[in-house]
Amino acid sequence: MSKLTQGEKDSLDKIQQQAESAESGNPDATSTVDKLSAVFPSYARFDISLVKGKGSWVWDDKGNKYLDFTCGLAVTSLGHAPEKVGAKLKEQIDTLWHVSNLFHIPGQDTVASLLTANSCADQVFFCNSGAEANEAAIKLARRFHQKVKGTGRYEVITFEQSFHGRTLATLTATGQQKVKEGFLPLPAGFKTVPLHDLPALEEAIGENTAAIMLEMVLAEGGVLEVQPEFLNAVSQLCKKHGLLLIVDEVQTGMGRTGKLFAHQHYDVEPDIFTLAKGVASGFPAGVMLAKGYLREAFTAGSHASTFGGTPLATAVMAATIETMLEDELPERAAKMGEYLTGLLKEKLADTPFVVDIRGKGLLIGIECQGPVGDIVLAGQKQGLLFVTAGPNVIRLLPNLYVSKEEVDQAVDILSELIHTYAKKESGEASS
Repeated sequence: MSKLTQGEKDSLDKIQQQAESAESGNPDATSTVDKLSAVFPSYARFDISLVKGKGSWVWDDKGNKYLDFTCGLAVTSLGHAPEKVGAKLKEQIDTLWHVSNLFHIPGQDTVASLLTANSCADQVFFCNSGAEANEAAIKLARRFHQKVKGTGRYEVITFEQSFHGRTLATLTATGQQKVKEGFLPLPAGFKTVPLHDLPALEEAIGENTAAIMLEMVLAEGGVLEVQPEFLNAVSQLCKKHGLLLIVDEVQTGMGRTGKLFAHQHYDVEPDIFTLAKGVASGFPAGVMLAKGYLREAFTAGSHASTFGGTPLATAVMAATIETMLEDELPERAAKMGEYLTGLLKEKLADTPFVVDIRGKGLLIGIECQGPVGDIVLAGQKQGLLFVTAGPNVIRLLPNLYVSKEEVDQAVDILSELIHTYAKKESGEASS
């Protein structure tokens, strides 16, 4: 576990004193565990309470310091508490928090201009999360076919191991059965086929097909990159059959893969793509972007979001995007991703427990021969935070400013953990 500086100790002591002061003034105050008993147990939480973050580091309520290679699941891509974004948020807090989308919100024009100027999109819809952005994309595809083209098409084809969200529509679109259990009946209008199975995809296309939806890297499904040849074939099928191509960039967008948007690695332009996570440095925000010819499908009253694109949200989004572009963070992510991947391959080359090391930019997966949950827990004890992407894949998501020294430190810890676990598993297997 990393040692704390005196300044870090003082800061954490202040946080702890504030918490104790708040509880002492409340006769009904209870422990953290008791408080959580009033929260639905829908998360399998780690036994860590994080209370402070700066850059690549976070601290818990016990004073322990961690090197964070999770980024809140690819959210805090500028690191924790980025100063420019924080200053813009504080400035906006003192100005205006919320108005209805019945009024013009200048910040939306700023963010929309930044996004469209740096992508193939012409139109933007603001919402609050990745699931909402994907829901908006599905609705736009259906409405375009039904109200503009007059075809009545409504089906969306997705792929196994994909993840698109937790609303009823987006969990149905998700190619993982575990997220669907207990939510029957699921909405009609979705087909799922194996990834990279072109004949299965061609067979799934019918007279009601409206769109094909996919991720460039299936992050939740094991950090699986879509093969360029397959993506090109998908694009050609969309053109041949008059389908919309929807790219889910919720986790891969905003510089994470070494381009501002992951689809920019390929010679393909989606009709619609979606963003969330890294677009607002931790402030809840989502965006659905589309080509200009889809504008007439979303006329007044066709879709809406109370909290989408508020003055607060757009201030944070603008500051995040501007910082990312000014500091050339996508390019930095590409270079640091190469360095991190190369170092991992070097340090883990001698263990057969590691099957593959893959990914793009700073979205990296380490596939192992067995479950990696115990390695994640062991990493926490060593002061390194990372997560899984399925039972056998370690997922690394450092912020885009991560230094070589921090990468070196993380790889040293992770390499030792994997080697130790591999030897243990090998010994148990031989006995």
